Amino acid sequence: MKLRRLFLSLGLLAGLIYLGGCALLYQQQRALIYFPRPFVTAEGSGRLTLPGDEQTQVRVTVWPGRGSGALLFFGGNADDPHLSLPLLARTFPEYTLYLLHYRGYGESGGTPSEAALVGDALKLYDQIQGQHARVVVLARSLGTGVAVQLAAARPVQGLVLVTPYRSLVEEARSRYPYVPVDWLLQDRFESWRYAPRVQAPTLILGAAEDQVIAPANAEALARDFAPERVRYRLLQGVGHQSILDDPAYPQLLREALAEQAAGEGRPGAP
Repeated sequence: MKLRRLFLSLGLLAGLIYLGGCALLYQQQRALIYFPRPFVTAEGSGRLTLPGDEQTQVRVTVWPGRGSGALLFFGGNADDPHLSLPLLARTFPEYTLYLLHYRGYGESGGTPSEAALVGDALKLYDQIQGQHARVVVLARSLGTGVAVQLAAARPVQGLVLVTPYRSLVEEARSRYPYVPVDWLLQDRFESWRYAPRVQAPTLILGAAEDQVIAPANAEALARDFAPERVRYRLLQGVGHQSILDDPAYPQLLREALAEQAAGEGRPGAP
């Protein structure tokens, strides 16, 4: 009898610890998703502020281009947009670059969340699209979940996703297999849900040695798009971060946007 009580007590204690761990994950989940970095100034860049309240001003770094097109960039969960600016400016000199500072990142106030980031991306598109002949979107890692929802809701003329995921739910399941993430996760970024609505020609780049987001997930996301609108490319010998240093990377980006521009007969034409 005493042994039975002991096992019951231990089982109850284990259950309480498990529930406490789940509660802690629920409360702290956004701290596990978003990693704001210290702000770095990019000399020569401009600023744009999205419409909103004074306490939650969202900033966008602007780099003027030689042509009439615009490129919207959405970075990863630990990115400072300015660190991506030199590569983007060299690769796309003909595009005006718009690099969104997520809420709580860089110069932006507020707190990041899926609804906030996607809402800010839509505001950015709506604010600048009338000034440009074409608008294309480039995103990597976390930002791909923002980009897919934007491209599903607005007529962008091109979309490039670098090391994307199908959903944060799937990523969380793989990291926390004994936690009911389907019930706990608030920011789900279910790109698979929005991909079929994207009308823009799309390039998806996976990294064969990616230890953060399995390349199989990027390939699976490609299958969620309409087949005639998507192309998937796997870069060998590179990981989640080192893909940015691969000499083939900027060339692939340039080629993708050139192909997308050449194939335009209407907004979103494949």
